[in-house]
Amino acid sequence: MTTAATGFQTPDVDAPSAPVVPRLRRPRATLLAALGLGVCAEVLFDGPALGLSFPLFVVLLLSALLAVGGREGWQRARPNAWLLVPLLFFSGMVFVRASPFLTTLNVLASGFLLLLVAHFWAAGRVERLGLWSYPLTALGTFFQTVFLPLGVVRAEVDLSSARAQAPKLMPVLRGALLALPVLFIFTGLLVSADAVFATAMERVLSLNLGMTFMEAVGRGVFIGGSAFGVLGLLAHAQRRRRHANEAGETEVVPAEARLGFTESLTLVGLVDLLFLGFAAIQLAFLFGEAHLPAGLSYAEYARRGFFELLTVSMMTLGLSLALARWTRLRGQGQLTAFRAACTVMVGLVLVILASAMKRMALYESVYGYTELRVYTHVFMVALAGVLAWRVVTLWWRPERFAIGAFVGALGFLATLNVLNPDAFIARGNLARSSESVVLDAEYMTLALSEDAAPELAAYLAQRPESEQLEGTFAMRARRSLCAYAQESMPGGWPAFHLARHRAAKLGASLWCPAPSPVQTSPYAREWSR
Repeated sequence: MTTAATGFQTPDVDAPSAPVVPRLRRPRATLLAALGLGVCAEVLFDGPALGLSFPLFVVLLLSALLAVGGREGWQRARPNAWLLVPLLFFSGMVFVRASPFLTTLNVLASGFLLLLVAHFWAAGRVERLGLWSYPLTALGTFFQTVFLPLGVVRAEVDLSSARAQAPKLMPVLRGALLALPVLFIFTGLLVSADAVFATAMERVLSLNLGMTFMEAVGRGVFIGGSAFGVLGLLAHAQRRRRHANEAGETEVVPAEARLGFTESLTLVGLVDLLFLGFAAIQLAFLFGEAHLPAGLSYAEYARRGFFELLTVSMMTLGLSLALARWTRLRGQGQLTAFRAACTVMVGLVLVILASAMKRMALYESVYGYTELRVYTHVFMVALAGVLAWRVVTLWWRPERFAIGAFVGALGFLATLNVLNPDAFIARGNLARSSESVVLDAEYMTLALSEDAAPELAAYLAQRPESEQLEGTFAMRARRSLCAYAQESMPGGWPAFHLARHRAAKLGASLWCPAPSPVQTSPYAREWSR
């Protein structure tokens, strides 16, 4: 198959294929580790929300992989060991950040990285993948994880001894079945004959393990499914039989080009002229030398064109990659001309992207920050970095664009975690509430997660008690913090979460009236006074 990222062709093995059952180096230890992690998964994830459980399970899984792989496995995995850094970081952020959307991104990124770690644990290099090979490799590892466990159990577990002993157990089973009605009759008579014995039997028969039969079955199924999934990951990571054309084993090979140099250069040249005219107007606007048409406000101007400019930037990146894949370049002169034209195109797109960021800044100056605006802002910065990396790879090792784009995606998510969007939104809007920004009290106190609690508490600390009880936003902020303190999150220590714990402590430090009896939702923020 081909990849549009670099103009190179990747092996067909990138697509999911039928799993080949590997021979494990330490089969008994691997099976026991998988079963133990299945039990750990049931204990850690038996709750309504993720917290400490998620990073702890990732650490346990990596520890099991290190243990069963041994020193030889770790030595093979060292070239790709840098994947463990973002994996541990994003899994840890699940425990630190409370924003639901950011938590979802962290969980998905951790799962994706874990699949890559399993594939590249013993061989291959992740930087050799093409752009589309990243999702295909992760998808292939997922299918291997699903289908490998049955083959591993069949190959590694010897059931012959169990089959030999089965006939000897049949008489015992038949005797137990015959004893059931006899024991039932005798027990009933003895219970009627002695009150003390009746009390003891009532205690035995009323033994409650805290779950119904269906709950016990559900837990057992979850343990088995988790153990099978972990076994698949461990088995796939320890496989020793590799194909020469397996993803990451060799560099991607060039694809067959079908577009002529003249056609490609004409296309890029015309696009450059269009972008040049647009960039000239945008530069004049950015430096204050251009004026808006009559009747058009800055907010309307920003909102009207932002997403269109962002789309143009992303489409231009795709155009550059597609042309590099399809254009036939003969000789150093054609190669240099094509690279120069594409470099100009990408450079002009960076100006367009700067204009889009300027538009978003204008819009935020009027309406303040929201999650969508902050996430989009960070995405534009990451996209600018990927575009700059595209210019570098036009002149140096085009096959390395994919790894740069992958690192850019990781950097985008890491920046969001470090920035802490909900806290940034609360801090920025509160700081600018005295200016032209209209403070949306409902959004600030209901839409933001516990990550914003320290900013709300700092805002209240600067206000007198009377204003906290009478001011609209201050009263809402106080009620929101108090609700955090009164919410109960079942699940025990596995569900312990740093941001929720900190928000509860901040709410407990305030004087809070008793909640209304009708307030039963853990996400409620209002009560009757």
